[in-house]
Amino acid sequence: MSDLFSSKNTSNPSDTRKKDKSSSQASLTNSYDAKDIEVLEGLEPVRRRPGMYIGGTDEGAYHHMASEILDNSMDEAVGGFANLIDVRLDIGNKLTIRDNGRGIPVDPHPKFKNKSALEVILTTLHAGGKFSNKVYNTAGGLHGVGSSVVNALSSWMEVEIARDRVLWKQTYERGQPVTPLIKVGTVQNRRGTQISFIPDTEIFGTIHFSAKQLFKLCRAKAFLFKGVTIHWSCNDQLIKSSDIPSDATLHFPNGLEDSLKEEIDPTALICPIWSGDVALPTDINGSSTGRIEWAIAWLAKGESSVSSFCNTIPTPLGGTHEQGFRNALLKGIRAWGDQRSNKRASIITADDVLSSLSAKLSVFIRDPEFQGQTKEKLSSKETVKLVETALRDRLDHWLAADPSQADILFSTILEKAEDRLRRKENKDVPRKSATKRLRLPGKLTDCTRENSEYTEIFIVEGDSAGGSAKQARNRETQAILPLRGKILNVASASNQKLNNNQELKDLIEALGCGIGSYFDLKKLRYGRIIIMTDADVDGAHIASLLMTFFYQELPELIHQGRLYLAQPPLYRLTQGEKSIYAMDDKDKDKKLTKMNQNRGKVEVSRFKGLGEMPPKDLKQTTMDPKHRTLLKVVIPSEQTELTEERVSNLMGRKSEMRFQFIQEHAGSVDMLDI
Repeated sequence: MSDLFSSKNTSNPSDTRKKDKSSSQASLTNSYDAKDIEVLEGLEPVRRRPGMYIGGTDEGAYHHMASEILDNSMDEAVGGFANLIDVRLDIGNKLTIRDNGRGIPVDPHPKFKNKSALEVILTTLHAGGKFSNKVYNTAGGLHGVGSSVVNALSSWMEVEIARDRVLWKQTYERGQPVTPLIKVGTVQNRRGTQISFIPDTEIFGTIHFSAKQLFKLCRAKAFLFKGVTIHWSCNDQLIKSSDIPSDATLHFPNGLEDSLKEEIDPTALICPIWSGDVALPTDINGSSTGRIEWAIAWLAKGESSVSSFCNTIPTPLGGTHEQGFRNALLKGIRAWGDQRSNKRASIITADDVLSSLSAKLSVFIRDPEFQGQTKEKLSSKETVKLVETALRDRLDHWLAADPSQADILFSTILEKAEDRLRRKENKDVPRKSATKRLRLPGKLTDCTRENSEYTEIFIVEGDSAGGSAKQARNRETQAILPLRGKILNVASASNQKLNNNQELKDLIEALGCGIGSYFDLKKLRYGRIIIMTDADVDGAHIASLLMTFFYQELPELIHQGRLYLAQPPLYRLTQGEKSIYAMDDKDKDKKLTKMNQNRGKVEVSRFKGLGEMPPKDLKQTTMDPKHRTLLKVVIPSEQTELTEERVSNLMGRKSEMRFQFIQEHAGSVDMLDI
């Protein structure tokens, strides 16, 4: 552990920032007046801070631009104004998306007399037709920033609008119009909007569109709305995978059911797939408020999963629509058991119902509210009741239509509930007593296995990382506890501060073994405690603070070999269809050298944090015991005194000791991550 502490705390981040700040201030002028206030006009804020609008400048953000334009065409289709969408990828990173909808208005905007509505939409943030229900009843893009952001981040964009048998065209470069709105002439048998754009290399560097990702996106959108046909085409030279066609027509008349059938083993079905869609209640004016579509399969084997969407936007972190979904299934299954006079129905929980279920849920609602800019979780409160009511009634009818099939499903779910209770009764006494005496923190996502020796808890930084970890974990053996930011430095804090710190109280309660004189190893609820932080300086600092906490308050866990550090990668290297991971810059350079010996360009993606790492990558590289690497935190017996001294100097109250350490060891630092 002394080596870990010294390597991760070669310099104290707060002191380094103070030093950097003081040195940088010497070059700053003392004046500060009106001329120093910078005003960014038009789309300039987007080019200055693209991460605020599309999440970054990596490959994911690059392809998010395609989603923004495609979502606009999908909104036309969902609204009933279009049924055909063409998506074409050409050499030079040129992507063209065309629909047969109404077409963006080209008449002068009432507020900007010298600009067309088209130009206002493409050059002004928060301008669009989705802020009210007059033009779109439901829509995926609601912030009014999608098209204008794509325009701002494209080196070239060309828009063609066919309205009232007249074709209009306008060209833009980096968000600015370079031609007026040109009336090309009359057209027959054409209507709608066509947008072609090339992402700006000044913003994204050498990233290119992936035909595989774009084709997958088109398939997903076609599944989500069975009333649309998407025609995909791609230049043959850009196809790098044999399973990606250069030309395809995507139309799925059964919607989500077709998608679900592609993903499950039909021989594992407990009962036939249950699918359907229903319109939500109309408002006081008699207008539709949306609809719900679902496809559900209960399986005898395989992992459970629920994929949810709102207005064709994926919601990987779930939300209120999934809560209504859970409520409807639980109440419906319990009601069926009551109807069959089975008194054990009440023991069934939502987890029992969902544990063998593979499902897709899609809702279309007005003015959805999401958590965060990435729209990964739906938070519209009224959606819980809407989904629950709509699904519950249909589930009752579906079960009653085939009683023998319903009995089989109910018996299977009841067996899972009874098995869960048996395991609970037979669990180890230490874990049983610890669970009874603990008030488990609400943000803890616990595992299901009762024997603590076979379980582990991941301590992660922030809700975003916690969300990815929850999707990547093994629900049976892996628990997730997200902590907010950098925890208290216990080496320099008073006992009162420690007792009042909510993050540390949550951690102590989750572990269940107590601290100080109340510590009891037999009450520990997990076999391993794994600190999983970002692979950067801030992550290392948080890991150091956590190790200090365990060293000061729970040293026996270190002596017993229960504390570990996860080792997430910093880079993903992709060449064709093959991806490998690199832990740091040195590892990246080594692997790049080897990969460059092969043909094909290598795309390098840097993970900005665990929260932005796809759950699949997080599982494969950091959480799956078959592939991951863990560092065990140890205190060598021959270095006990040195460790005590190092912790005291680097983490204690005396800042002068840290400053002295920095002065003595600064010369040995050969790389800084600033």
